[in-house]
Amino acid sequence: MRGLVYHGPAQTSWDTVPDPAIEEDTDAIVRVDATTICGSDLHIQRGDLPEVKPGTVLGHEAAGEVVEVGRGVHNRRPGHQVIVSSVSACGHCPMCRASMYGQCQGGGGWVLGNMINGTQAEFVRVPFADSSTHRRPSSLPLGDAVLLAELLPTAYEVGVRNGHVSPGDTVVVVGAGPVGLAAVIIARLYSPRRIIAVDLSSSRLEAAARLGADAAELPGRLIADLSEGPGADVVIEAAGDPESFLLSTRVVRSGGHIANIGMPGSPVTLHLEALWRKNLTISTGQVDTFSTPWLLDLVTFGRISVSPLVTHVFGLDRMEDAYEVFSRGPDTGALKVMLRREAKAPSRQPYP
Repeated sequence: MRGLVYHGPAQTSWDTVPDPAIEEDTDAIVRVDATTICGSDLHIQRGDLPEVKPGTVLGHEAAGEVVEVGRGVHNRRPGHQVIVSSVSACGHCPMCRASMYGQCQGGGGWVLGNMINGTQAEFVRVPFADSSTHRRPSSLPLGDAVLLAELLPTAYEVGVRNGHVSPGDTVVVVGAGPVGLAAVIIARLYSPRRIIAVDLSSSRLEAAARLGADAAELPGRLIADLSEGPGADVVIEAAGDPESFLLSTRVVRSGGHIANIGMPGSPVTLHLEALWRKNLTISTGQVDTFSTPWLLDLVTFGRISVSPLVTHVFGLDRMEDAYEVFSRGPDTGALKVMLRREAKAPSRQPYP
């Protein structure tokens, strides 16, 4: 088969690699019909995660068809259409029993495209298939399905839920990339007083306004007014930049919440000398994907619309082109880039 292989910092290529095989009784082999690129993939590509070894196939988000299962898989069988979770869960360890699947102590957690070969390939081996995949309804488009592998659960669990977004809140989302925009969409379910999106890209601010932000702007007068006035009840930091985290600490009110989603590629300074009086709650976290079934229902029954987040579609064999477009998202207008089996020419149109 073919897959995107990491060879070291700034070195990836679409190569012929061995087909995956069942290694444990709880494994499944899934044919990848759709996958995406995540910001953490860019961090790996740049060499920010030294634990990822050269020779690893990247990617951890996918939707596809089960083609083979191990003897210990009881709820999946060949032919099932599934969403492959970005987080693998043994389902039995203390962390999994507490629904903290991202911290799985039984061999799971974030392993796909990190510790083992991932989803940016024609086929992928999925550990703990019963608890690490979700059935995809036939009515759910691939583009919506693949967003449920990680993006939507991250926006909800690490952003909206950790930030305790509540009715009547003023919510500021710093960073209007894919996960920040997903946080805007989901935060609206909780009837906040207003949602303000902040970004340096005009195209992403326009997207935020279309997707439900009440205001979308560069860091400017509105943010300054919040900083000098009552402040935001909740700030969702989704940019992963040291300066964006600093902005978050300035705009949040006393007693408010900062929910950090962004994955920083460099050290971030926490100015406790200025913050100790504010009685803040600052949360971080890796997604657990416990919310995927609930979010799947919301998307399937039309309670939230996420299709506008998919802006570009490529064939799997255009993986390197897709990385180039995604890495320059503020310039190319790319939000979520989807790669499909047998896709046609690259498109900026929403997926079929």
